[in-house]
Amino acid sequence: MNASESGPEPIPVTRDVDHGTAKLLPDVDRRRAWLLTVDGAPQSYVDLDEPAHLEFEYARRLGHVLDCVAGSGAPLDVLHLGGGALTLPRYVAVTRPGSRQDVVEADRGLLALVAEHLPVPADAGVTVHGADARGWLEAAPDDSADVLVADVFGGSRVPAHLTTRAYAREADRVLRPGGIYAANLADGAPFTFLRSQVATFAAVFPHVALVAEPSVLRGRRFGNAVLLASRAELDVAEIARRTARDAFPARVEHGRALRRFTGDAHPVDDGNAAPSPEPPGGSFSVG
Repeated sequence: MNASESGPEPIPVTRDVDHGTAKLLPDVDRRRAWLLTVDGAPQSYVDLDEPAHLEFEYARRLGHVLDCVAGSGAPLDVLHLGGGALTLPRYVAVTRPGSRQDVVEADRGLLALVAEHLPVPADAGVTVHGADARGWLEAAPDDSADVLVADVFGGSRVPAHLTTRAYAREADRVLRPGGIYAANLADGAPFTFLRSQVATFAAVFPHVALVAEPSVLRGRRFGNAVLLASRAELDVAEIARRTARDAFPARVEHGRALRRFTGDAHPVDDGNAAPSPEPPGGSFSVG
């Protein structure tokens, strides 16, 4: 049965996709909500009845950023690198009707699974492409996106070719003046990867910020952090106000505090790039 239809109790769906084993797990507390995992790692959460509901904390933080980009409800041109179950494209479609969105996902099997069981409405303005994220970015037109959201994980690691200064330059080229790059990353102390990513994007963009829970930034646990970069000044005060009201409040690091966090980290280039670290002890795994 299509997961979007009413009727009998939904049952989990398991399928081998291009990059692992995907599962769609119904949420017993929300009638048409689903968790997508790949090889046990949570990838997306979607509520078909309430597309504006963002279950994951990092997704909520990205939602706050999207809410702050332009006037409330104004349509945006958004490029999403990494698709999953299309949580954020669905969010933008209902909060900013008329937006044009391209979603780039390398796992075509995963795209087919989502299209079959969690279809996006045909009039949502969302176009999905089965392609490598960096290859697509390099071919994208100049000044074509208001926001570029990067949420690309191979399993539970960000691929190395999406961490470099050349990649950041491509993001800068594709974004319009005042556009925002927003990436979901994951790391833990001593933050070798996260610090290098801040240094990499600060070498390309004049304004950079980092959004994460204080416990993550203090090195107490491995977790997600949202990296923001722009040629225009970021509205860090408003983003901080919004993230502070979440169930798990986050802090926005920028300016001098972020430079202290970055320390002596150097930008990453294609010749020395590495993927993000493997989460310790299956930090994000689902049984």
